[in-house]
Amino acid sequence: MVYMLLGTGFEETEAIAPLDLLRRAGIDVLTVGINGKTVYGGHNIGITADIEIGEMDLTAMEMIVIPGGLGGVASVRASKDAMNALAFAKENGIYTAAICAGPTVLADLGITDGKNATCYPGCEEKMGNANILPDAAAVRDDLVITGTSAGCAVPFGLALIEALKGKEIADAVAEQIVIR
Repeated sequence: MVYMLLGTGFEETEAIAPLDLLRRAGIDVLTVGINGKTVYGGHNIGITADIEIGEMDLTAMEMIVIPGGLGGVASVRASKDAMNALAFAKENGIYTAAICAGPTVLADLGITDGKNATCYPGCEEKMGNANILPDAAAVRDDLVITGTSAGCAVPFGLALIEALKGKEIADAVAEQIVIR
């Protein structure tokens, strides 16, 4: 199971594009409302989450994803349950993924230490001991996947698929959506 954390003020494109791609690949994904069942993104688009944060089954988790958006990232940081889920992923060899400002939360927990990563331009100083690749749309280093921005949401989503299902499935989804 992939859990995508949605906190008030999340970046809609960075959540919906990867969510759509993961589901096209046949991957089980649940959106997780941190601040209730209905969560509003940074551009006031309301999303009804599949579950609320307290309903996550961490033992079934294959990956946890943080979309960016300053409000959404602040919501993740402020949620003890969300931070505990991320720490659980780190401690149990589960994929952690984040895009835009989201990777700074992974850095807070030491998840990106010594890893190649990317983040939103200007967030680099909050990335701890990560090796920042500023020109990459998405970076996978072992169990850590990071993306740069809303404009990189599709490559980020494809990187998530490749990690879970392999390059062949990721390429098939890319072909289906006519990536150029």
